[in-house]
Amino acid sequence: MKRHSDKAARKPAAAQPKPRPDALVDPQVLQDLIAAFQNAGVSDLEVERNGLRIRLRREGASASSPPVEFSVPVPAADLTAAPTDTPPAEPLPEGLVTVRSPIVGTFYRSASPYAEAYVEEGSDVKKGQVLCIVEAMKLMNEIESDLDGRVAKILIENAKPVEYGEPLFLIEPTAQRED
Repeated sequence: MKRHSDKAARKPAAAQPKPRPDALVDPQVLQDLIAAFQNAGVSDLEVERNGLRIRLRREGASASSPPVEFSVPVPAADLTAAPTDTPPAEPLPEGLVTVRSPIVGTFYRSASPYAEAYVEEGSDVKKGQVLCIVEAMKLMNEIESDLDGRVAKILIENAKPVEYGEPLFLIEPTAQRED
């Protein structure tokens, strides 16, 4: 009587895909991420690990949803009336308008490290012109002038943190300038 070997009688189990050495992500990790995304009931999910970013979005999710990073112009009119807890160390010259930070964040004088500053001391500015950017939670908020005038003083150094209501610029309004 002939015996069949046990190995020949068994069917091989469905083999799990082995990660390729050149694969960016382990297939099992990706499958687990997709399962978690489907069970969570969210329309958008982004995960970053070890320099690899994976973003999942449901079909039919609003294409007009706000992007992760965007600029929001902030009119300086709201900034001039912001209260401060501490009085300025030195009295301000009469007639200058203070532009204050509307949020806590990081002050930047230009759009990128190698770009020219939006304004310099002595620059003439128009109403609505961007003076600087205050970054808060990866959002770049453009701070605009709400009046025509000349930048009398820049009060914050580039790439320094700022608090809510902290003075950023002193602007000499055009109507009060004596050229």
